Amino acid sequence: MNKTSQTSLQARARHRTGTPRIVWQALGLSIALALGAAGLPASTAFAAAPQQKVQAPGWYRLMVGSVEVTALSDGTVDLPVDQLLHAPAAQLGHALKKHYLAAPLETSVNAFLLNTGSRLVLVDAGAGALFGPTLGRLAAQIKAAGYQPEQVDDILITHMHPDHVGGLMSEGRQVFPNAVVHASQADRDFWLSQARLDAAPAASKGFFQGAMASLKPYEAAGRLQTFDHDGEVVPGIQALAAHGHTPGHTVYQLESEGQRLVLMGDLIHVASVQLESPDVTIGFDTDEPSARSVREQLFARWAADGKLLAVAHFPFPGLGRLRAVGKGYAWEPVNYSSQVK
Repeated sequence: MNKTSQTSLQARARHRTGTPRIVWQALGLSIALALGAAGLPASTAFAAAPQQKVQAPGWYRLMVGSVEVTALSDGTVDLPVDQLLHAPAAQLGHALKKHYLAAPLETSVNAFLLNTGSRLVLVDAGAGALFGPTLGRLAAQIKAAGYQPEQVDDILITHMHPDHVGGLMSEGRQVFPNAVVHASQADRDFWLSQARLDAAPAASKGFFQGAMASLKPYEAAGRLQTFDHDGEVVPGIQALAAHGHTPGHTVYQLESEGQRLVLMGDLIHVASVQLESPDVTIGFDTDEPSARSVREQLFARWAADGKLLAVAHFPFPGLGRLRAVGKGYAWEPVNYSSQVK
């Protein structure tokens, strides 16, 4: 090969790789020498290292204006969504398969901690021991995120289903001993009613019993405060009635420095099905027509203005925005950031 041809080949190699071949050769030699110095052949592997089989702590943080928002994972639970969602089996199967999912569907249970600078506010409290061993991790995640349950000033309950209030109690003690719990009067009157518990079908009694066990101790201590209309619950956070999933289901809107976050509770459960078909209801809904109607109304509004949303049962951290697509919606999750901003 003449000198001109050799120079041309080197130039093409640099163009393809962005780095002259001699640099890669030198790097490879350095690695081989380092391994040799350590007494290890270059082919040594460490496959015998045990698999860890644990996930990272379940919290994710971002700022909304001047408020620090921390998404918290209470864990996941397998839901038989093919039995719970009210839609034709073929429709459900197609929707799940399209997203590479199947029933039972591993479903997240998320809560959200808001640090306003003057108050520490928790939205929903997870399942505690009421929904099985794969949930009940909220208190541990709060600690992993740098806080203590004793520091929580206020707890805003979207509704009184067990996976949203069970974490208020643990082994007969109040997990958040200094917090005031806020919830709608309609939900309080429904789920904490002994008469409704007595009249409920056997399959539903556990929902009433879970709510009572979780909230009655706070009520007895004078730390359950209810509201019966839209408005500010704690400074900077508004309650908005979204009844249907339960009689008093409520969403909360945080506003700070012109930025807004809506914490929507259980307006939706299964993204892969109900985003494309918002008319699909779920067996957990107390009033299915109302649940469907309020979802359709609020989703249209939030998609139009690009509202940042926090969802209880979307894959963790459950933060993102809705985008209208035909008669349904697509979910645009927040872009992951290693910075809190």
